[in-house]
Amino acid sequence: MSALVAATDDDISDVRSFLAEADLTLSGLDAASVRLWIERDDGGRIVGATGFELSGDARHALIRSVAVASDRRAQGRGSALARFALERATDAGAGTAWLFSRRSGPFWQSLGFARADIAELAAALADTHQVRLFRETGQLDREVAWSRPLATAS
Repeated sequence: MSALVAATDDDISDVRSFLAEADLTLSGLDAASVRLWIERDDGGRIVGATGFELSGDARHALIRSVAVASDRRAQGRGSALARFALERATDAGAGTAWLFSRRSGPFWQSLGFARADIAELAAALADTHQVRLFRETGQLDREVAWSRPLATAS
């Protein structure tokens, strides 16, 4: 399997299709504030994605778009993709990682995340595309928030 590479504007259509299959939020994928990485198989098909969006003050990162192709799950790839995003968020200066997940709590807990207050997430990441979308659509109140501290970048 090939390495993770930063998604480019030319990749966004494929990324949208891949994330739609995983039932993940597509809002803002092409925004400059959203950082995405993808992994393609030898045939060019996206088989993994991961990313984050920084808050305006760069102190918080909203982890998003972590997905593995259905035929490649249960091999530790999701954990590796999530750790990659966490490391990049730390490198970018974020001190706290946040995410929304109603279905994958045990997965995120295995990576050090704990349930968090949805209002606290929304305040810390008010300017991110996903938080704005969830507020506008009324979805925010139905979400489950998770957070964990990040190691300070040295």
